[in-house]
Formats: sequence, C-alpha cells, structure tokens
Amino acid sequence: MHAMGKGKQWRERLASRLEAGFAWLGYTFVNRWGAFERGYRRPFARAALRLRFAFYPLLVLVALGWLAWDWHHERNLAAAENAIFDQAIKLRPWEPEPSGRVVVVEIDDCSIEYYRRRGEGGWPWSRQRHADLLDALDRAGARAVGFDILFVEPSARDPIGDATLEAMAAGGQGRFLFGASRVHADFDAAPGAIPVAQAPGAFATTAPAARPGPRIALLLPYGEAMARNSALLDVARDTDGVLRDIPLRKPVGDWALPSLALRLAAHAEGRPLAAYPPVVRANWRAHTRLPGISAADLIEGRRICRAAAEPVPALADRVVLVGYNASGLNDAKPTPVDPLMPGVEIHAEAVEALLAHNAIWMPPAGFKYLLAALLVLVSGLTFWRGEPAWEIDQVFVAGNLTLVAVAFVGLTAFGVFFDIFAALGFVSLCFGLCRVYAATQRGRAVGNDDYRPQFDPDRDRWLALARLRFVPDPGLDPRALGRRIREYRRRLRGWLYRGTEATALEGVVEYKSWLWESLVDVTVLMWGGPDRATVAATAQRELRALREHLAGHDEVLPDDGSVRVASLISVAVAQDEPIAQTRARVCSVLGRLLASSDERALSAHDAFAADERADGSTDATPAAPSPSD
Repeated sequence: MHAMGKGKQWRERLASRLEAGFAWLGYTFVNRWGAFERGYRRPFARAALRLRFAFYPLLVLVALGWLAWDWHHERNLAAAENAIFDQAIKLRPWEPEPSGRVVVVEIDDCSIEYYRRRGEGGWPWSRQRHADLLDALDRAGARAVGFDILFVEPSARDPIGDATLEAMAAGGQGRFLFGASRVHADFDAAPGAIPVAQAPGAFATTAPAARPGPRIALLLPYGEAMARNSALLDVARDTDGVLRDIPLRKPVGDWALPSLALRLAAHAEGRPLAAYPPVVRANWRAHTRLPGISAADLIEGRRICRAAAEPVPALADRVVLVGYNASGLNDAKPTPVDPLMPGVEIHAEAVEALLAHNAIWMPPAGFKYLLAALLVLVSGLTFWRGEPAWEIDQVFVAGNLTLVAVAFVGLTAFGVFFDIFAALGFVSLCFGLCRVYAATQRGRAVGNDDYRPQFDPDRDRWLALARLRFVPDPGLDPRALGRRIREYRRRLRGWLYRGTEATALEGVVEYKSWLWESLVDVTVLMWGGPDRATVAATAQRELRALREHLAGHDEVLPDDGSVRVASLISVAVAQDEPIAQTRARVCSVLGRLLASSDERALSAHDAFAADERADGSTDATPAAPSPSD
C-alpha cells in the first residue's frame, strides 16, 4: 500500500509539472506571438489610416492593370488554366468512349521486327511495303486514309514502290492523303516556293481572297498526285510544351492550308474545309484508346503482333490514320493525358473530335480575363462601400465552389470546360486582400491592441462614452427594418474605419446569437483623455462628424429612422487606484450607460451633461436632452 501511495504521488507531481509547463509555454507563446503581430499590424494600421478607403480602388486598378498586361504579354492566367485542365481531364470519373469511326494503323516495334526478320531491313520501310499497307486498307473498304509520314524524296532503291504509291494516290480520288510540312518563312523567297492559292487543299478565309497570294515554301510528297492529295502534319504546342489544342489550318494571308485531320474529316463528312474551326481541343482520354491494328497484322491478313483475345477493329467505311509508334522513332509529343503520345494518335484524336462531334468546347480566350475583372470590380466596390458582413465570405466561397463544380461537371458530362479556375483563384486573392485590409480597419476601430495602443491609465484619466441606438420610423415591416439596420451599421462602420479617436465596442459587427440580436441596433463609442474638457470636446466633435456622415448618404439611400444618443463622462482612474478597481469602475459606467433610458437625437450641437465623481456618484442625470434636427 505504501508503494502504491508513493506511485500515485509521483504521477500527480508529474502531471502537475506537465500542466504547469504547458501553461507556461502557452502563456509565453501567446505573449511573444502577440508582440510579433503588433510589430507588423500597427504599422499596417497606420498606413490604413492614411489610405482609408482609397486602398480598394487602388487594388482594383492594380488588379485590372495586371490582367490587361497579362492578356497582351505572358498570358500567365491562361497558362495556369491549362495546367488545371491537365489535372481535371485526368480526374474526371468517366470519359467518352471512342465512336469507332476512326482507326489507327500502328507501325509498331513488332511490325518493324517482323519484316526485319524476313530480310527486308528495319525502318524506314520500302515504298512497296507502304503500298501494300494502303492496298490492304483499300480492299478493306476504308473511307479515307491519311499517312502521318513524309514521303519527300523518291526512293533510290525502290522506284517500283514509288510508282505504285503514286498510282494509288492518283486513283484514290482524294481518299488517300499524305503528309506535308510548312517550311520556315525564311525560305518563302527561295526557289521552289509556290503561291499559297496553288498549295494543296488551300482555301480562302476571306472573300474576296487575293490571288495568287503570298509565296510559301512547303515540303510536299515526291509524286504529283501525292502532292495534290497532301496536308500539313505540323502541330503547335502551348508555351509549356504540352499539346492541348490541335491546329486544323495554317493561315497565310487571305488563305489557309488544311491539316491532315481537317482534310480527312472534310472528305468523310462531305463538308467544305472552311466550315471547321481553326483549332480543336480533343476530348483527351486517359483510360481508353482509339481502335488500332498492327501494320503487320493488316498487311499479312493474320495475327502476328496482336494477341488472339484482342478484337480486330472494323475498317469498312472508317477513317484510318497510318503512323509509327515504335520506340526510337521520335514522333511523340506531350499531351494532357500522355507525356509521350505518338503523333499519329494525336491526328487521330483530332479526326475523332470532328467526326464524333465530341471536341471540348471552351469559352473565348478573353472570357476568364473578363470574369476576373468583373469579380474584382464587384469585390472592390463591396468593400469600398464599407466592410461587408462575414456572411459575404461564405457566399463568396460557396459561389466559387459552385462555379468550380459546374466547370468540372461540364467537362465530365458534356465536354464543356469553363477555364475559370485560375481566374477564381486570382479573384480570391484580391478578395482576401480586401478582407485583410478591412480587418485592419476594424481592429483599429474596436481598439484591438494589435492595431492601436490600449487604454493607458496614466494618460486616459477621463472617459466619455456614448450609446448609439437606431430607432426606425413607424410602419416599417420586419424585412425592411432588417435592411435599414444593416445599412445603418454599414455607414457607421464606414465612418469608424476612416479613422477616429473613438473606440467602438463589439456591436458594430453582427453576431448570430440571441443576445446580439437584442443589441443589434446598439453601438457604444468610447473616448479617453487627460481631463474632462479635452475628452468632452473630442467626443462632441466626432459625434457631429458622425451625424454629418450619416446624413450625407440619405439622398442615396434613406435610413428610414433616426439615431438616438445616451452619454456619460466619467473619471476613469482615481489617484493611486489599483488597476482592478479601475476596471470595475469602467464596467460599472458601461452598465449604467447601457441601462440608461435618457436619450436624445444625434444632433449638430451635442453635449455631455453628466459627470461621475471618482467614487461613482453623479452630479446630474446621465444625459440632458438637446434639440433634435
């Protein structure tokens, strides 16, 4: 028993020391942290006292200026939206299934190795092998075929294969398309350049278009029929190197050159090239792929590279793209769903988006900038009118989350992407700066020690207190009364935040409790000073300024009520009085003021008519009525 008693005493001592240690740590941390906060908040409050409400229009001007600069220069907001799109497209719970109208013929590692083992060498294949592949597709009934391969020079070792490909291109009646490329504009004046109106597939973008148009340099297939049935393979990436939007045309003056995807889609649908948009954002799939078949399987007519269980896609009446995806052949490009997507699959995704009409729709590029500018203007105006209620923060967050949810659901379910995520982040930053600045104004108004010096017994030996109460006009319904009280408090906050000597007790801001509901129309202002004359003069001057401020807004929005005042002047600190007694005195005076039934209208000539002695008694009634306006 003795051992158990000693163990219990040891545990109690340990627990007591731990409690004391945590209490000391908490007290020390709070004090040190408070000193740190005062170190930057008080200078900020002094700056806010100089700027007053000019901070909000200045912030709006800076934000709008940055948006305008970014639109004309770096497009950082657009780049941020692109990065968010890359994540959203991979996080969506489902994605559209391939329509089956587009098939990819893959010149893969297996196909190259198969013909290498047969003694035909590796890559590049002979032209005859490409002709065999095209012939297999023709016999399978393909609607259109596009080669994501450049056949620029005739083959010195396979002239028969060259002739076969050229003959098939001539007899294909536009069904078979071959790759071409735009050479750098520096070569447009070199020999071999042709007028743009004579380029393969060129179409006018304006009417009337100037003929023959500027000269351009192109890398075209070697054969005349192949060149006539060629289209551009060029694609352009975004500034971060990721390919999201696939260009469908290359503008040159009043003309445009079609891409391979555009000519294939236009042939399949029988529509003019000019009927399609300049670019298309494919509905990138992260978990499924377009139907594909290995080139060796197609040429040989049997399974060589694909497993027996893997289905063979139908080729009849399909648009087929032929290209290589073998390792070591550098045709891969980063996309939102694949850092190394083969070029043939990129062209195939563009054709799929056009034929299946499932391309991702996005608002105009300037939409996000206009939205950000509008929301920044609304935020700045809201705070410039006076600090809004804290419920506005909830509305702001809920509204942003709703917009984000709508954007994500639109991308997932409808292929519509509102690229507003980064814009909302930018607006949230501006809104947060407004709220921080308003919190600084409010902290000074309510006498927070982080923003202004606290009550000093050696300096503030007298106190003047005024209780303000909004009295509505008779006949207001409850909803109108609530709006008028809210408007009165907004105006009162605006006056306090402009910088006054008064300290407002916490009735300026709404709280959702039954006690604060009963005090929702009551505000207490307090002034300190070294003597009665000084504190009375300060209080009277600022109450007159408050009346002028409230009355100055009536033409814009009447208050439909009046402000009543009850006031007291009291000795705050008696000679050689301990701080505890001083606090008790101030609490007593405050309670007497709140309980006072003697009120007068807030007038242009206000006066304080009550003096409390240091012992707590009064020389007169709390407040003498004065004429109202």
